Amino acid sequence: MARRTRGRRTSSRRRSRTTEQAKCRFCREKVVEIDYKDIATLSKLTTQQGKLFSRKRSGNCARHQRSAKRAIKRSRFMALMPYVS
Repeated sequence: MARRTRGRRTSSRRRSRTTEQAKCRFCREKVVEIDYKDIATLSKLTTQQGKLFSRKRSGNCARHQRSAKRAIKRSRFMALMPYVS
């Protein structure tokens, strides 16, 4: 009786992970804390409806994604950015 692989590829077709992951834009610029008054940068991290882009979509690391979340919330509270467009 032959075994099924259930959609798995054979080991000869696997790709090696030799490429290094790119740094996030804030790590490249050595930013410690994202400024809530910088609306141009914060607007690049949100959709037209005002939702935050995910880490995968925005390219941020976990530390700067949390910092961006806090900065966006602060700028919304200070009425610099809208909650919903």
